Amino acid sequence: MMNYISPLPTHSPSPKPLVLLGSTGSIGISALKVVAQHPGRFQVLALAGARNAVRLAEQAAALRPPLLAVLNQETAAQLKSLLPAGYAPEILIGPEGYVQLATLPEAHTVLAAQVGAAGLVPALAAARAGKTIALANKEALVLAGHLFREACHRTGAAILPVDSEHNALFQGLAGQHPSRVRRLLLTASGGPFRGKSAEELKAVTREQALAHPNWSMGAKISIDSATLMNKGLEVIEAFHLFGLPAERIEVVVHPQSIVHSLVEFEDRSMLAQLGPPDMQIAIAYALGWPERLPLSLEPLDLVRAGHLTFEAPALDIFPCLGFAFQALQAGPSYPVVLNAANEVAVELFLKGTLGFSDIPALVARALDGHAGTDAESLEAILTVDSETRDQVRRWAS
Repeated sequence: MMNYISPLPTHSPSPKPLVLLGSTGSIGISALKVVAQHPGRFQVLALAGARNAVRLAEQAAALRPPLLAVLNQETAAQLKSLLPAGYAPEILIGPEGYVQLATLPEAHTVLAAQVGAAGLVPALAAARAGKTIALANKEALVLAGHLFREACHRTGAAILPVDSEHNALFQGLAGQHPSRVRRLLLTASGGPFRGKSAEELKAVTREQALAHPNWSMGAKISIDSATLMNKGLEVIEAFHLFGLPAERIEVVVHPQSIVHSLVEFEDRSMLAQLGPPDMQIAIAYALGWPERLPLSLEPLDLVRAGHLTFEAPALDIFPCLGFAFQALQAGPSYPVVLNAANEVAVELFLKGTLGFSDIPALVARALDGHAGTDAESLEAILTVDSETRDQVRRWAS
């Protein structure tokens, strides 16, 4: 239990030097809101923003970090033209630039908030460099949880979960002896299509799938939430983070998104973490750890929230959640296939070339066609990932 989240550190520098990978996405934006509420507590060393030069330029102009990173030369040129006069940071380019930021010797905490499998290599590099990693990229653990465990054991790196559900479990487990834990219960909102039939899902549009009822998230995560794949990936993430077998990790649908997850103990009591559906809470807990930081958010009004309800997920309508449990139990290469197939299917759906119901169909086909293979090394994982993506694109063409 808690098999590679490190014990509380004895020293946390002030100000705490931060690197933000994925600063222009929804998690990165929320993280910078947290930073802004605590002047003098954090020192932003670097920001990485993929292809969003405009937003990255705005963030960089406000914070003036010495290092920035983007994914290509074109974005770098655009970014440079948008920066204010007198401010000339070093701009790193490509995945290698992200790795360089993740391993900066002077960095204490790395927020890993890239979307999808692209976040694996920089996050793993941060772990191998002994950093404290505020992890918002669940795919990194889905693909290579064992490699993160090895790296953290060897270097003393710490992984602090930023996903609201895993952050809630982390809080619920604080001070508890691992042997006393019976179950972990991850809550799911059910997404925008809770209660819909399989026939109704065939006509779902991109705009409908992106309209999450409770959370403000990026496009890919919003679609994953609509299919319940997001919750499936979180089950695999919880397995790697907290060390319980799959049969002791459960998912319950909680439409109000007030209870973020629950820990059940051997005496059948439960601890639940509650709060408004705002990612600043989980981010602040990870960035400020081991301290809890105050935030300027509206307090949770339980009277106004009214009834809190729970129900079982409809696995017949949303099979992606079941696929994740199956992949976790089938072997280490199967979660790699699960994630790669899903990322390609979601990309095609967002482009309008694939139907919503075709997402789980492609994932199922990829899993059924996979016979299991080596996934022990980073190179092997990346090979399985690449081959699966190529195969799914061929099927969808």
